[in-house]
Amino acid sequence: MVEETPWQQALRYANRANPYPFYEELRKTPVARQPDGTYVVSTYREIVTLLHDPRVSSDPRKCPAPAPATAKGSAEPAAEVAPTEGAPPEPSIITCDPPEHDRDRRTMTPHFVGPPDSPHLIAGLEPEIRRIVDGLLEHMRGRTRIDAVDDFAYPLPVTVICKVLGVPLEDEPRFHQWIQTALDAWEFGSDPASEEFRSRLAGANEAMREFGQFAAGLFDRYARQPGPGMLSAMVNEEGPEGRMSGGRLVSNALLLIFAGHETTVNLIAHSVLTLLRHPDALEKLRRRPELIVSGVEELLRFESSVQFWPTRSAVQDIAIAGTTIPKGAPIFLAYGAANRDPEQFTDPDELDLERPDNQHLGFSQGIHFCFGAPLARLEVQSAVGEFVRRVENPRLVEDPPPYRRNQIFRGPRHVLVDIDGVHD
Repeated sequence: MVEETPWQQALRYANRANPYPFYEELRKTPVARQPDGTYVVSTYREIVTLLHDPRVSSDPRKCPAPAPATAKGSAEPAAEVAPTEGAPPEPSIITCDPPEHDRDRRTMTPHFVGPPDSPHLIAGLEPEIRRIVDGLLEHMRGRTRIDAVDDFAYPLPVTVICKVLGVPLEDEPRFHQWIQTALDAWEFGSDPASEEFRSRLAGANEAMREFGQFAAGLFDRYARQPGPGMLSAMVNEEGPEGRMSGGRLVSNALLLIFAGHETTVNLIAHSVLTLLRHPDALEKLRRRPELIVSGVEELLRFESSVQFWPTRSAVQDIAIAGTTIPKGAPIFLAYGAANRDPEQFTDPDELDLERPDNQHLGFSQGIHFCFGAPLARLEVQSAVGEFVRRVENPRLVEDPPPYRRNQIFRGPRHVLVDIDGVHD
């Protein structure tokens, strides 16, 4: 069998709980060509350079498919790695380039991100976020064991994003299942010829088709009768550049519903997990709650919610770090590796809640900087700060905990914690 590259080893499910030794090896070759023709970039300086390089496209329509994977047992990644048939017909802001990206982002921004368009939008959500967090902690009273994912990390962001977008919370079980089905199929390194992979891919395509129909139905409903939330505003309010097409409305709605909670779930879960692994940091945050702001930035650097993104490609030859990425080649920017790069971060494998000048890539950079970063920061600061303050003597039950299959949105499936109680 051909020896696996560090990147292929990092993708293995067996290494999901700790890909960092493989990232360390990967950084020795900052731009590493993989057997399928993909170029993986793992060092901070090179990733930042490419995030601001117009020769890098985020539009998968501009990227030819990687070379087919070899027979089962090969070390090569699978070429067909994500659901396609059921995907939205038009790109979202995360999978298109200027000028399409800029136009659509300008159209969406006034309804979501706050200043300067809606200066009180995010700040105005703080009381509601704190109310939800308090309610989740109250439900833990009288219990001696909790799941920090199901009982805490998941309910908060999904409730908030439903409110912001105007998605009925009672529809959460349906779209949660569609998202999980799609994520479980979006796995790199599987054998594309295997029956298991094809079955998961077929299920994901059907899930995405139903998810798209669900989003289209919401827009139809709001077009007939406007209501609260961003989706109603997008379909009813015509800005200076007009309304989006129906396909783009659906694509961006799916992005907002998904990204509006999944990445935050992983960040809250990883924050709890990381602090319980570092009792000195937990106690420091308990004594000095004002460190929650810088602490969340460090937790996001330490365990990146998005490990890499798979749709970028070179639209021209790009010479970087002694390597030329040829025109048309897929490019994976490995944020999880860059956020532990010792050339950028002193003692990167150490958790430092007061880390100075923490310019991590947890929300990316450039034109695709995370649309929901202000909301995510507010949610995680509130959730983790109150968890640390109110939960008595939390202890991990299982370490490492079980992880989800998806490598891009890496996060624990469950984090079981024994507790002595919850105080006011």
